Amino acid sequence: MSSVKEGGLLTYQVPVLTPTNYLVWAVKVKSIVDAHGIWETVEPKTLDKAPDQKKSKQALAFLFQAIPEDMVLQMTSYNDPKQVWDGLKTRYLGVNRVRTARLATLKRELESLRMKDGEMVDDFVTKLSGLASKERSLGYELEEGDLVKRLLDSMPKSFLQIVASIEQCFELDSMLFDEAVGRLKAYEERIRGTERVEDTQGGLLLASEEKSHVCKHCGYGRSNRDDFGRDRGRGRGSRKSRDGNERVWDKSHVRCYKYGELGHYKNECPKWEKEEAGLIEEESTLF
Repeated sequence: MSSVKEGGLLTYQVPVLTPTNYLVWAVKVKSIVDAHGIWETVEPKTLDKAPDQKKSKQALAFLFQAIPEDMVLQMTSYNDPKQVWDGLKTRYLGVNRVRTARLATLKRELESLRMKDGEMVDDFVTKLSGLASKERSLGYELEEGDLVKRLLDSMPKSFLQIVASIEQCFELDSMLFDEAVGRLKAYEERIRGTERVEDTQGGLLLASEEKSHVCKHCGYGRSNRDDFGRDRGRGRGSRKSRDGNERVWDKSHVRCYKYGELGHYKNECPKWEKEEAGLIEEESTLF
């Protein structure tokens, strides 16, 4: 910013025009030029009166100080401060309409933004902060408290408990955005930790249930007698596994249902086979 002295007493800071500050710039420049008594060269009160050439040159010099250098080169053909002022107004008010439309679009995006289930807090905060930064670049400053409220309103149902606690225990208008993010991240980590513990416990329970169906003698399948009896045609003391290979199990603890001897089932009992053979031979002699 440059400065202009008035009567050796007051110093006026000349604001420099930027792509986003035209409205504020115009108000400041008008007030300073009017304080110098030369605003009438830009907006004359009467059209029939010729402007003072000295004042016109002063106003033109002031405006050239208040705009960027590249823009000064574009307006070197202007010798009237009113031409410069009207040209800037036409250019920046047109841009301002585009800015207003873009700002309205960003506000709608911000209001509709919601955190999805399973999405990380950090990822969502990045999106929210990005929209807020774009609004800020267009001249709209979102208050810290409004940003905190927008963040809490965007949380999914799984965060309802922590959101309610924050709203009840803290004054949102004075709460910092980073503080709200930190509390949500701490809650997120606690939820994820609980889920990991539940998954581990569920895996151990499933493994325990699967182990309970394994035969304590052969280590395969279920251990009831009916299952073993189904494999009588596959050979005694063996069973085919899923890969098609024969699997032998230990029957040293198996007790014969007929005679009570260890090491075999009733259908494998040699005494039972001899007894059946004797009955068949006896029947053949009778007939």
